[in-house]
Amino acid sequence: MDAWWQWEGEDLLLRLRIQPRAGRDAFAEPYADAFKIRITAPPVDGRANKHLQRFLAKAFDVTLKDVQIEAGEASRGKRVRIQAPKRIPPELQAVANQS
Repeated sequence: MDAWWQWEGEDLLLRLRIQPRAGRDAFAEPYADAFKIRITAPPVDGRANKHLQRFLAKAFDVTLKDVQIEAGEASRGKRVRIQAPKRIPPELQAVANQS
């Protein structure tokens, strides 16, 4: 994966950097070789991961089970698979088009 995003068949793989305990949930900006996402949940007892999955499911218009954290469950850096996203959030589309 050269960029922070990559298609693998119909699935979208994302390399993310998570900022927990943010003021609001939001796609932020590219961060090194990842994309930074701010979420309001604290990184305690898996709450941030579950919150991230709900945020991404809504943003990509997929079900919760279609969002899988493949790597980085216990860290801020994560690799996430979105199975067959029905839409790409405009915040990500604009940045991906610049890559």
